[in-house]
Amino acid sequence: MSQRDYIRTEVVVVDAARPEPAIIERAARLLRGGGVVVFPTETVYGLGADVFQPEALERIFAAKGRPYSDPLIAHIADEGALELLATDIPEQARRLASVFWPGPLTLILPRGPRVPYLVTAGLETVAVRMPRHPVSLALIRALGSPIAAPSANRFMHVSPTTAQHALADLAGRVPLILDGGSCEVGVESTVLDLCSETPVILRPGGVSLEALRSVVPDVQPPRYSKVGGTAQAEEKGQWARQAQQSPGQLPTHYAPAVPLLLYDGNVVSMREVMLAESRQRQAQGERVGVLIADEDVAAFQHSGALVHSLGSAANPAQIASSLFNGLRTLEDADVQVILCRNFDDGGMGLAIRDRLLKAAGGRVIEVDNEQIYYP
Repeated sequence: MSQRDYIRTEVVVVDAARPEPAIIERAARLLRGGGVVVFPTETVYGLGADVFQPEALERIFAAKGRPYSDPLIAHIADEGALELLATDIPEQARRLASVFWPGPLTLILPRGPRVPYLVTAGLETVAVRMPRHPVSLALIRALGSPIAAPSANRFMHVSPTTAQHALADLAGRVPLILDGGSCEVGVESTVLDLCSETPVILRPGGVSLEALRSVVPDVQPPRYSKVGGTAQAEEKGQWARQAQQSPGQLPTHYAPAVPLLLYDGNVVSMREVMLAESRQRQAQGERVGVLIADEDVAAFQHSGALVHSLGSAANPAQIASSLFNGLRTLEDADVQVILCRNFDDGGMGLAIRDRLLKAAGGRVIEVDNEQIYYP
């Protein structure tokens, strides 16, 4: 983005529970006119445009520096809007929507003919969800059209869970940020592919594998293999050649601007190896940050590292809600490396492990075996 493309960015505080109609209508006018708006959801802040305006969608990719091969999620405010976006909607989608919508579940469905290929990365599938946040729902309803939105951050950077995070990444690139406070869930939605032979999670998130299986028992966990697209018709080939089926599938994503080393194994071993690494790096003059749980704080209190706790390891929802803020806090503290422990994979733990894995560039230090492996 050149200097002449600079946009004055305004942050407007909105009541998260009862959004003011005048503020929502102002944002909706921007969207109707082909603009983009940053708005809160229950997961992370989104950067939205009218799903049916290709020129507006282009502004999302330009503001984020996002490649066209990474699809967007279409956000709706009522289940009836599914008919605008998808075709041949399976019965499983209806059942899942009745349980988890509004909420942090995105469904991959057959693309409807009206949906621009900019939204789908050139694929014949479309990602759809109904957010739970009152501001999101009010904005979609005021616009009268679904809103396509990825997270409101620079591409591959840590996702934003406050308006200030979005401003730090997108100031001068977007005209309006609606500040609805901190996001409740703190990690993105779960993306479930209903176009595969067996339903499979493409990105774990705010709805757990266990919860999904209570409705659709054969849901499969993420495979963590790189998904590539194929060239299709010339009209859509530029997006499909290396298209991702879902946002958040790249091996490096959600990453701070400094290296993150992720440790896995039993808790005692993780602490010992992290402490040793911290001491060694500090002896070399590095400023070290550690991202841990409340239960680990005592072990690190005299380590000399900058310690940031995400909450209790026994409360995965708390860890998830504070994860991205913790990464940004240490990044902003000018540490030169972040050492982070891993967490159990039950419930929301699967989403936490996914985000940490990608923040670490797909590399995990397995402390029990003293080796590095690449899932």
